[in-house]
Order: sequence, then structure tokens, then C-alpha cells
Amino acid sequence: EVQLVESGGGLVAAGGSLRLSCVASGFSFNDYGIGWFRQAPGKEREGVACFASRDGSTYYSDSVKGRVTLFRNNANNTVSLQMSSLKSEDTAVYYCAADGLCSVRAGLMSDYAYWGQGTQVTVSS
Repeated sequence: EVQLVESGGGLVAAGGSLRLSCVASGFSFNDYGIGWFRQAPGKEREGVACFASRDGSTYYSDSVKGRVTLFRNNANNTVSLQMSSLKSEDTAVYYCAADGLCSVRAGLMSDYAYWGQGTQVTVSS
């Protein structure tokens, strides 16, 4: 059974940093691409960053580019999202997802099959 468990969310002041983690079980990161999405109240879910399963390249959305870095630890089956210079508009529930399309060239994240339960990130201004 595929499971994704996020952690690391919380309340942080604007300009601060957070590191979100996603621990996966039931599959190998080598087989599935991993992505992070977020959804703010009243807004559609947005793709934030992802590893492409084919070559491990990374994609970052324009909204977070330069402020966010993806890390992968294959030994622990963990993917982390290091976020810095946080803004109030980064406030959202952040979800880890697996087995989907991550196209760095097209700037596209879609059709992820497996999802975690989400972790809340709140940035106070």
C-alpha cells in the first residue's frame, strides 16, 4: 500500500523558513516522481515543485522559484521541501504526491495518483 506522510508545517513569521518532509512507503522514489502541491483557502490547488521520475530533474513554479529547494533521500524514501523568505501568500495546506507527471520543460505537474494528508503552513505578516 502506498502511503505518503507529510510533516514540518507550522506558523512562521514572514521572511522565515520552514522545511516540509514527506516520507513514503509502499514504493520506491526511483519508480515514481514526487511532487508538492498547495491549496490556500478559496483557491485551486497549485503545483509547487516536483522531481521528474525519468531523470530526477526538478521543476519549481514561478511563485516559489528562488525561495524553495527540493531534496531527496532515497535511503529513507523521504522528499523535503525547504522554503525560505516565506510570504503571507505562501499560507496553504501543502500536500506531497506521487506517481504523476512532472514536466520541467512544460512547467507542468498533473495526474498524481497518490496523496498525503497535508500539512498546514501559516505565514504571519
